Amino acid sequence: MPCKLAITSISLGRCFAGHSLPRKLDMARLYGYGGIELSYEDLVLVAQQLPGDSMSNNELEAARIIRILCRERGLAILCLQPFAHYEGLLDRQAHLKRLEQLSSWFQLARALDTDMIQVPSNFLPSSELSEDPRLAIADLRELADMGLQQQPPIRFVYEALCWGTRCNLWEQSWDVVQAVDRPNFGLCLDTFNIAGGIYADPCSPTGRAPNCERRVRESIARLVATVDISKVFYVQVVDAEQLAEPLIRGHKFYNEEQPAKMSWSRNCRLFYGEKDRGAYLPITEISRAIFQELGFEGWVSMELFSRRMSDAEGIVPRELASRGAVAWSKLIKDMKLRVEAPVSTRVAASL
Repeated sequence: MPCKLAITSISLGRCFAGHSLPRKLDMARLYGYGGIELSYEDLVLVAQQLPGDSMSNNELEAARIIRILCRERGLAILCLQPFAHYEGLLDRQAHLKRLEQLSSWFQLARALDTDMIQVPSNFLPSSELSEDPRLAIADLRELADMGLQQQPPIRFVYEALCWGTRCNLWEQSWDVVQAVDRPNFGLCLDTFNIAGGIYADPCSPTGRAPNCERRVRESIARLVATVDISKVFYVQVVDAEQLAEPLIRGHKFYNEEQPAKMSWSRNCRLFYGEKDRGAYLPITEISRAIFQELGFEGWVSMELFSRRMSDAEGIVPRELASRGAVAWSKLIKDMKLRVEAPVSTRVAASL
């Protein structure tokens, strides 16, 4: 199928900063997006605004409301995300609790009219996670099997976060997908996390890891040679800002409770092609491998995380939607993408 543009709902502004989901959906429609990755955070806020004492019932009703809001705007719900901190838990009672929560997410997915849940690689402290990869594989296979029992079946898309505790490279996530070996368990290739794992080092004065260019070339070659494109359920394309100072203690983004790459990711992602804002990762090269060499076609999501999302200014959703749409038009041109619809005149006029 042709490539289609999506964006993560929180990428258009955080709800705690006053950016309502209907407003964000309006901006997504205005700037030509075809779908959203729905952040659970946004669903919870809608649920909290409903009457009643049962949060689980309110979440289901919120999901129905969101489905209608999206349908009215011609937006598909690509997935519900993130079902985080799941695989490899040493505390098996906590694992069982997550499975109970997964059953609730199945209900939410059906109410949203989506068939996909995103699972990021676990980034809990190493003291809470097994060192045995077989446990993580078994957990994820159990999750996939539960999804296959749903009517209709639920798919899971697994993504390696570049600060993940046991899985932080796309190669590792591909190994996981192959080991789980279920038709409903696939891969999300995220250009930021691919580059963040091998090219970037926000703690370095240069912002780059040793031998980064060679590692990118080798990684891209492996990607093209080994990944089965039918197991790539969707792609995320964003870049990130090169910091003026290393992200170490004393930096305004430093947080001793989380990895530096996570702090950098949460504050400094940029849309594709935003060189004027400091983008510096080899996203064009990685994108070329995904789109031109692997031949990916399907949903392409702009999963931005940025300090700008937390600003309370009312212009934020429009600004971010516009920037993402401009990035999409650049990506179409650079990658020669076959797309479902032409770039809107609103976006073309801003180029």
